[in-house]
Amino acid sequence: MNIHRSSELDGIQDILDEIAAAMASRTDRGKAAGYIPELACVDTGQFAIAVAGVDGQVFCGGDVGTPFSIQSVSKVFTLTLALGKLGDTIWSRVGREPSGNAFNSIMQLEHEKGRPRNPFINAGAITVADLILAGHAPREAIGEIIRFVRFLADDETIAIDEKVARSELDHGDRNASLAHFMRSFGRLDNPVDHVLGVYFHHCALAMTCRQLAVSGLYLAAGGMNPMTGTRVISAERARRINALMLTCGHYDGSGEFAYRVGLPGKSGVGGAILAVAPGKAAIAVWSPGLDPVGNSKLGAEALEMLAQRTGWSVFGA
Repeated sequence: MNIHRSSELDGIQDILDEIAAAMASRTDRGKAAGYIPELACVDTGQFAIAVAGVDGQVFCGGDVGTPFSIQSVSKVFTLTLALGKLGDTIWSRVGREPSGNAFNSIMQLEHEKGRPRNPFINAGAITVADLILAGHAPREAIGEIIRFVRFLADDETIAIDEKVARSELDHGDRNASLAHFMRSFGRLDNPVDHVLGVYFHHCALAMTCRQLAVSGLYLAAGGMNPMTGTRVISAERARRINALMLTCGHYDGSGEFAYRVGLPGKSGVGGAILAVAPGKAAIAVWSPGLDPVGNSKLGAEALEMLAQRTGWSVFGA
């Protein structure tokens, strides 16, 4: 006798429609990132959400056809790529602890002699970019990152927004300071301008919410990409990346996000958040207005609503 088993995603479309309608009515939407001119002019009235289930279903709400700069969400993908190339040796170069400071802080870096606290703060991601570069030309390293993200999303149309990359290059003095500081401690192997070129370009990857959610599915499905049936990483590595996302993915707002949402997540100053419900789905939200610590204001609120309505949480129902 066949027994119908309800899907974890039953009713998700109704929930997403409800969330999108609730977000459309919000008046306090945060402020777009002002220090990157190409991001500062993005309309904060936009909102999108997508849920990609491990069973291959994808549900969307809001402005899901609009591409945006994923910014620091890309650090999840570059970390995955670096681990695949170098394994756990990367942890000699970057730590795995929450920072408790702003994402671009230099104070902690000085105290710890140029070794970044984790791979998701800017200094840590710059170090990961240095590892991926590994003596190659920046163009080759950037191409490798683009190919990897296209592989994850199963979508060859994903590309870098060159205007955003140029805007970051032209206004990246703080990140240049971090890189030169680490170089002074012997923490970077490649020329600073090469490393920053790779870093700024991968932060300028442009994706839609649907593409981003599908790209994160391997973290929800034990290292597999259920859309293509290919293994991206081991299940153990997926669990460990998720752990880092939970503890470090929202910078000095990581504890608050874990408390309110209860899922691993990685934010970016473009207004995107990629969240993972292990064994269930990958979720992408986007709203360009940021809260005071640089995370999407409506994105976090939407994920909190989603977690409440689905019961998804790594801490139990």
